[in-house]
Amino acid sequence: MLKKLSGSVREYKKDSLITPLFVVLEVVMEVLIPLFMANIIDVGMANGDMPYIIKIGFILVIAAIMSLCFGALSGKFAARASAGFAKNLRKDMFYNIQNFSFSNIDKFSTASLVTRLTTDVTNVQNAYQMVIRILIRGPIMLIFALIMAMGINLKLSIVFLFVIPILGFGLFWIVIKAHPYFEKVFKRYDKLNSVVQENLTAVRVVKAYVREDHENEKFHEISNDVYHQFKSAEKIVAFNSPLMQFAMYTSILLISWLGAKLIISETMTTGQLMSMIVYVTQILSSLMMLSMVFVMIIMAETSSKRIVEVLNETSDLKNIKNPIYTVESGDIDFENVHFSYIGDSKKLALKELNVHIASGETIGIIGGTGSAKTTFVQLIPRLYDVTSGCIKVGGLDLREYDLETLRNEVAMVLQKNVLFSGTIRDNLKWGNQNAPDEEIIRVCKLAQAHEFVQSLTNGYDTVLDQGGTNVSGGQKQRLCIARALLKKPKILILDDSTSAVDTKTDALIRKAFREEIPNTTKIIIAQRISSIEDADKIIVFDNGRIDAIGTPDELLKSNKIYQEVYKSQVKGGSNDEE
Repeated sequence: MLKKLSGSVREYKKDSLITPLFVVLEVVMEVLIPLFMANIIDVGMANGDMPYIIKIGFILVIAAIMSLCFGALSGKFAARASAGFAKNLRKDMFYNIQNFSFSNIDKFSTASLVTRLTTDVTNVQNAYQMVIRILIRGPIMLIFALIMAMGINLKLSIVFLFVIPILGFGLFWIVIKAHPYFEKVFKRYDKLNSVVQENLTAVRVVKAYVREDHENEKFHEISNDVYHQFKSAEKIVAFNSPLMQFAMYTSILLISWLGAKLIISETMTTGQLMSMIVYVTQILSSLMMLSMVFVMIIMAETSSKRIVEVLNETSDLKNIKNPIYTVESGDIDFENVHFSYIGDSKKLALKELNVHIASGETIGIIGGTGSAKTTFVQLIPRLYDVTSGCIKVGGLDLREYDLETLRNEVAMVLQKNVLFSGTIRDNLKWGNQNAPDEEIIRVCKLAQAHEFVQSLTNGYDTVLDQGGTNVSGGQKQRLCIARALLKKPKILILDDSTSAVDTKTDALIRKAFREEIPNTTKIIIAQRISSIEDADKIIVFDNGRIDAIGTPDELLKSNKIYQEVYKSQVKGGSNDEE
């Protein structure tokens, strides 16, 4: 885990190495200051030697200034190193997520990935800063101050041998007890983010159904759960402070009492006792720092595991050694294809698929909910790999193509239409970044989107809200179709992508497809018979299998599923059609 995380330090290694150097120099100056103070008391003030007091006082001031400077420099480099480390960590995670296949994405919820990219990275960043600064400062200060204290009075330093083990045991107990709670709390954070994300995304639905109270209750429940988990962890961590205070004041009292006896017996000076008390403070404060680091590391350990899970996740879709970079045609062949989302041959979503689609054909797909229509088309651009069998495009197995090349030739308008914040033109250019305005207008006319875009105040420069919430469902669908057409693909897949447009507009879109892109293979999943009535062939799906393939007329005569849908919509569904 540490090796994986350290790979994100990269260009900030220098800052990470310089920080401990300045920390050590800062500690050296701090440890010398009590020694100078003891000399002022025991030598200068005891002998009334003002020049000596001024000389040592000047050195003391210089040491204090140097300590301050070294501390500031260590803080500066630590902040830069930790912030840079966090930046690289987020970048590495985000870039790796971009390479995920759909099956990889299925392992993580959106809310979980957001938490890992934000809260978890922040926890690791804070821990990293404390490790390269405080975790170095604590032990160095402990060792140096202990050496100096033992140099002043070895017998008096025995007090530490009793206090430090007690403190160490207490800190170990805190770490062991608090860790499970922090593991639970970050899992609840995922759920909290999921609730917030879902509510904000569907806020219009919430208001339409007047479900604000239900959503508030749901948020309160999960937020309260996070609060109780954190409270349980913090209650244990809270023992840290009184434990440290007890150890510190016990040590000071013991050393003061024993030191006073030694002063009376003239085996110790007042300045030495004062230095011993300062060293006690330094030793125990260093232990306090270490306890804080341990608490942060407890939190960061859980976050680190969650981050490394994302970094270690590798796409199960990879190019072969010498992939092909040209797709010759839009021919599609499914040869004895079986598919399972979990790779289990006993739990198949698609079974025994054998079908040939010629380049330029228009294929309609129909079937009941859950019949695996979307799963079928998702295999064509290789969003998933088949469990067994083979899919060919242009006569070659999908796995022989370069993945990017294949997906550039297969344009897919998903069931859930997604537009991004930005202008309409920016969204359309996802299909082709270098597309001229003339081409953008042409595809919008094909998708029956040009007219409504022109009616907007700023036309193609109209800014869309996140998710395209300031346009209607039908307008959103038409923009997504135009975006797909801008790729000039050999295969165009529409996954129920005209469900929100009226039948007239739907017919115009299909007419434009026939006339303007006759050589493009068009696969249309639809719930309406009218959307696929002019298809060359229609594939009927039922429970993950192909129930029938044929022309609309053939299926109307021979296929029960198609007949039922046709009768319900065309004969008995005139009211629905209206």
